[in-house]
Amino acid sequence: MIVFKPARPLSMHLTKEINSGKKAGFVPTMGALHEGHISLIRASVQLNDLTICSIFINPTQFNNNDDFQNYPVTIAQDIEKLEAAGCDILFLPPVQEIYRDGFKAKHYELGLIEQKMEGEHRPGHFQGVCQVVDRLLDIVHASQLFLGQKDFQQCIVIRKLLELTGRNETLEMVMMPTIRENDGLAMSSRNVRLNEKERVLSTAIFHALSHIKQGFATISPEALKQAAKIYLESKGFAPDYVEILSAKTLETPGNNNEQQVALIAATVGTTRLIDNMVLN
Repeated sequence: MIVFKPARPLSMHLTKEINSGKKAGFVPTMGALHEGHISLIRASVQLNDLTICSIFINPTQFNNNDDFQNYPVTIAQDIEKLEAAGCDILFLPPVQEIYRDGFKAKHYELGLIEQKMEGEHRPGHFQGVCQVVDRLLDIVHASQLFLGQKDFQQCIVIRKLLELTGRNETLEMVMMPTIRENDGLAMSSRNVRLNEKERVLSTAIFHALSHIKQGFATISPEALKQAAKIYLESKGFAPDYVEILSAKTLETPGNNNEQQVALIAATVGTTRLIDNMVLN
């Protein structure tokens, strides 16, 4: 695996490889890699001639400085995992390589998608996500972009970004299934913050989503959401939201024939967890 820190040599290397006929897949991450990330790497390796992973903890998508400062950094272990999974290139840029002197943030017209759920509870978050993904895609030339379903709303936002920038004509976004622990907890870099008691309690989100899926055909969405909130609170969680929305648009579904997704964000102790489940 080749490690690049400056952007220009990476872009030049990829241009040469792609001009020679190679197809490239890209997995953007913030590091602290787990099996969920590695499943994206493996999918890219299977479908492409080259697989590129980036590790960059993006300051512009954090609206809580403590969250940014405490984000786990495990570069040595990450490199081992990437090499074992067959990753070809790691892009490991410093902040000044992504946001150079004179950088001016664009505003992305994302519409209502950035005003609900994560957008409501983390103002500016999705603008920061778009800033970094837009910049990374300027540097990393690829034909496939691999993202995890666990960050469902983020996937919908990035799909909108690709449309806004016209990249959707040459770049395919591939959303891969959430990878879970044996007890159902969605794998996340934030899980390391859970203490022993909180780790046991953390499966409540998966159980709440499973209950929604089981009752989806016969119980009203409002009743399912209310029951999930009560259940999470009984397990020591403070829910930010429980939603049942169109899986395509994340808007209120027009009818039950439309594919729908349940989404939850809730905090246990000091750790905020998100998860989702497609219902039909």
